[in-house]
This record gives sequence, C-alpha cells and structure tokens, in this order.
Amino acid sequence: MEGTRTDLNTDIKAVISAHKQIKQSPAEKIFTVSNYIFFALLALLMLYPFWYQLMMSLSSANAAAAGGIFLWPKDFSLSTYQSVLRNRAILSGFRVSVIVTVSGTLLGTLISAMLAYPLSKLHLRGNAVFMFLIVFTMLFNGGMIPTYMLVRDLKMIDTFYALILPNLAGAFNIIIMRSFFASLPSSLEESAKIDGANDLYIFFKIIIPLSMATVATIALFTAVMYWNDFFSTVLYIRSKNLWSMQAELRNLIMNTSQAMRDSGVEVTTSMTLTENSVRAASIIVTTTPILLVYPFLQRYFVKGVMIGSIKG
Repeated sequence: MEGTRTDLNTDIKAVISAHKQIKQSPAEKIFTVSNYIFFALLALLMLYPFWYQLMMSLSSANAAAAGGIFLWPKDFSLSTYQSVLRNRAILSGFRVSVIVTVSGTLLGTLISAMLAYPLSKLHLRGNAVFMFLIVFTMLFNGGMIPTYMLVRDLKMIDTFYALILPNLAGAFNIIIMRSFFASLPSSLEESAKIDGANDLYIFFKIIIPLSMATVATIALFTAVMYWNDFFSTVLYIRSKNLWSMQAELRNLIMNTSQAMRDSGVEVTTSMTLTENSVRAASIIVTTTPILLVYPFLQRYFVKGVMIGSIKG
C-alpha cells in the first residue's frame, strides 16, 4: 500500500512538472488571465456578505443602525459579541449542535461507507435491487407527515435521536462512495485474502485508508448538513434546552429583541446594542465553527481531485 501511494505521488508530481513546461499561446494566456479575474470577482461576490456581517458585528451600535457599506469596522467595538456570548440560548444551542454534528458525522460517514462497500461488488446478490431502492429515495420519499409519524412511533420525539437518526445516511453520499470503491483494483483485496485477512480487516485497514479523500469529502458534506439543520428541531423538538444553534439563530433573527431579553440581555437602538449588530454577531458565531473545519480537510480535497485527473 505504501508503494502504491509513493507511485501515485510520483505520477502527480510528474503531471504537474509537465504542465508547467508547456508554453501557452497568447490566446491561451488571455483566457487564463480572464479566468483568474472572473473567479476572483466571483469569490469576492460570495465572500462579501460574510465580510459585511463580520464588519457590522465589530462596529458600534450607531454605525450598525446607520447601515451602509462595511469594508472595515466603524467605531470598533466587541460589546455585541460579549452580549451574544452571554446569551444562554446561544450557548445551549452550540452545545446541542456540536453533539449532533459530531455524532451524526461519525455515524453517518461510517454507515454510508459500510453500505457502499458491499454495493460496489457486482457479484453481490441483489445488488441492482438495493441500488434501485437507494436511488429511488432520491426521487421519492414518504413526506414530512409520514416521517414525523415514524419518528413519533419510534419514541424519538424530543430526544437527540430525532436530530441524528433521520438524516444519518444519504443516498447521494452512498452513490459517491460506491463509485470510488468500485474504482479500486480488486487485486488489493485478493492479495489480502490470500494472506488470511477477512472482510472487516480489508475494509478498515486497506479500503478506508486508500479512500480518505472521498471519506473526508463525505464527512464534510455530512457535517455541514447537520450543522445547518434547523428544520429537524422545529419538527421534533419541544424542549427549549434541545434546540440546535441554527434554530436559536432563526428565532433570534425573527425576533431579536425578545430573544435577547429572554436571555437577560437588553437590546436598544441608542446604547451599545442594536438588532442589526446582534444579528450580525450571531450569524458569525454560528457560521465560524464549521468554516474552521475546512482547512483540516483541504489536503484531502486536493488529493482527490488530482487522483481523479490522473485516472481520467
């Protein structure tokens, strides 16, 4: 396995080196520069709303109330963050979201991989039937009311299970992992079986390490889905102490003053806090944790893209 990884890294370096040596024509250079400019503008267009909220949250109440374009903080102040972080509902929602996201990501990724691996074997009896049932769920589902009735009958209402189990395995994730597992050479498994390895050993010690780029991608998709989910809270949760962070944020955005007063924080339009600044700070607080996950998975994304380009 180490030899395979070494050969793969060597091939990647060779491809990059050969690409750098290719001389571009003037038209190709213009096209490349145009691409850079276009995607730079597109990136700015997508990043500015987040930057706007960040700068507003760091501005004083009067500046936030006045509005306008925020390229940098106006009358820098951290009072909004101090008040938001004293909000008991936000802290409780953060705890719930972390528990749900971590548990759901670990279990969801594991179950998706364990389901996708056997389905990647064409000799599996009923393979086509199982795949049809999985793909069918992407097009049709029971609907909101039958799903609620199922969760209710399973005694999961108002529990962590209602926030985790209904979204545990997604058909899209299973199909992606199945496709990648099917592309791995069968000789690896055959060699391991000759040495006496069983299916579980092959899966966890050979297949998963070779599939870390795909596993990391699916894990990030799953984590973002769980972190951003507020609808499950609205449907299944009655106790306020089990509200997710996104549900708390929704409540805060819809009725900022009342939500902050319920937590013992007074919001005014002339002192240190306004509804705009509180909303902006709350959005930053709820968005930042999931953004911090990306740098740790970026290398797997790059590796996955390069592997796909070499395979063609």
